[in-house]
Amino acid sequence: MTSQPAAASPGGATATRPVLPAAERGATVIPVKVVARIAARAAREALAAHPDTSAVHTKLGAPNASVTIGSGTARLALTLDLPYPIDLARASRQVQEYVSERVAHLTGMRVTEVTLAIEHLVPSGGLEGRRVQ
Repeated sequence: MTSQPAAASPGGATATRPVLPAAERGATVIPVKVVARIAARAAREALAAHPDTSAVHTKLGAPNASVTIGSGTARLALTLDLPYPIDLARASRQVQEYVSERVAHLTGMRVTEVTLAIEHLVPSGGLEGRRVQ
């Protein structure tokens, strides 16, 4: 333990105060709501960067996230829209990996699970001019 000088007392003597190591000073608490917003933002970034979704990214609804936090770990649940046609398995894996890495990097938490619920498949070419033959 190291000591640092404190302000001089009225009698002219200086008192020393022990400096605790960073690990013993306390903990940074990140609210669940903040982690959820980070996860939703990361999902939006993943969709914008993905080659199959970047063209229709603006037509997709904003991703929603819910988070469960416990003992330094986070479990994420995302609800999002994806364009159609797309390789759903590959796009889902890429979103999950990106969101997991981004949340872990920004919060310092270990992400144990990222589940996706695909709410809508948005046609990338639109429905205009299509006919069943």
